[in-house]
Amino acid sequence: MGDLLLVRHGETEWSLSGQHTSWTDKPLTQHGEEQAKSLAPLLAGHPYALVLTSPLGRAVRTADLAGLSGTRTEPDLHEWHYGAYEGVTTREIHRTRPDWDLWTQGVPQGPEGGPGESPRAVGERADRVLARVAPALTEGDVVLVAHAHILRVLTARRLGLAPADGRLFQLATGTVSRLSTEHGRPVIAEWNVRPAHD
Repeated sequence: MGDLLLVRHGETEWSLSGQHTSWTDKPLTQHGEEQAKSLAPLLAGHPYALVLTSPLGRAVRTADLAGLSGTRTEPDLHEWHYGAYEGVTTREIHRTRPDWDLWTQGVPQGPEGGPGESPRAVGERADRVLARVAPALTEGDVVLVAHAHILRVLTARRLGLAPADGRLFQLATGTVSRLSTEHGRPVIAEWNVRPAHD
């Protein structure tokens, strides 16, 4: 059984400022591009059974700069749809909804083209990704290049936890994490790994 490698895209202007970013496809900052390039040694020299990326440019660009080839886009790896909270920080949301929690309440629907998603809906997408990669994991390691919240939910689901338990896994930009198995059970083998010089 292969391992599942999770790559969070490099820094963007909004990831730096803490603004919720789903369909707004902000490019990588210069630092984000450097982060992506720095991942190449962690991912190089190893054949992968499958490499999937979110369809968003910041993930596709990260995969390219990290030296991953043969990538395919996977719509279900799109970031959590933040609806009315697209481009808004948690601090700003708490001014009017002090008890709001993404992980338990999800987000309200936004303008056309910006639906809000619940934790359950994101969990269903994560489950579809896990089902898609399951056959490839029997052949070797699989890489997923995507975004913080979808990868956190996917980690929770891989470990047999509820989607909202993704809140337990902080995930930094420009990092590689590895989900493996031990005694037949999914485990976290590495988390938030980046080159020592970064």
